[in-house]
Amino acid sequence: METKTSPVKYIFVTGGVSSSLGKGIISASLAKLLQARGYSATIQKLDPYINVDPGTLNPYEHGECFVTNDGAETDLDLGHYERFLNVPTSQSNNVTTGRIYQTVINKEREGAYLGKTVQVIPHITDEIKRRIKLLGETGQFEVVITEIGGTVGDIESLPFIEAVRQMIWEMGSNCAVIHLTLLPYLTVTGELKTKPTQHSVKTLLEYGVQPDILVCRSEKPVNAEIRRKLALFCNVNVNAVIESIDASTIYDVPLLMLKEQLDKVVLAKLKLPLRQEPDMEGWKNFLGKLKIQLLKLELV
Repeated sequence: METKTSPVKYIFVTGGVSSSLGKGIISASLAKLLQARGYSATIQKLDPYINVDPGTLNPYEHGECFVTNDGAETDLDLGHYERFLNVPTSQSNNVTTGRIYQTVINKEREGAYLGKTVQVIPHITDEIKRRIKLLGETGQFEVVITEIGGTVGDIESLPFIEAVRQMIWEMGSNCAVIHLTLLPYLTVTGELKTKPTQHSVKTLLEYGVQPDILVCRSEKPVNAEIRRKLALFCNVNVNAVIESIDASTIYDVPLLMLKEQLDKVVLAKLKLPLRQEPDMEGWKNFLGKLKIQLLKLELV
């Protein structure tokens, strides 16, 4: 009797309010926790810029590009993915708007669309979905985490968000959406403000995408009252409002997400078993040694 393989699960990570909040680090941290629970996971980055790849971008403006095993010049986030997971990445792990359009235009020139009018929907979004699914179709991974570059509301990222909406509609509970957002702290009033996050989620809802989990970057602890308020206004469960407080190093983040039970919330949403308790002792040992070295550098 042939055993039926479980469908690949897809997690989408979007950003709101501000850029540079750390979508890549949150994605890598979640993947690390899923890996520690016995799941094979990988991460890909969808970048909304029209450059075909980051190889020609100014490193002072965008950061150094990361070269993968297959020679692809990709986004620096792929370096985080490899360091956190110890799994090699490839060209499939980084796709830009430029590459998407280049592929679709080449197909149109070859007559692949049989004279049809080539449009953003369905042709561009179909190509985005095909690229998202490529890693899942290799048979190597149970979970594919896709980081959507930019910030919700950017005109450049609209086709990616629309592709996510379509995948959720097509695949249902095999998809989950994490929205990383900012809770700014006003020193004058001494409080965290939720309004920017409410507006960011509202914009995402206007595009037809309901986030399942909110990860809230903040410089102060997010109390129960703020969590309840965000859950109410953003249509998420209160246990799906996750605090991501500022950390001294990016390598603290997996342990912070473990404490906030991000992995448990994600697995529950995807209807996956917990399998095993994550063993993060090796990571803690590494982090301890790193902090000792950083302290020595500060004392020099």
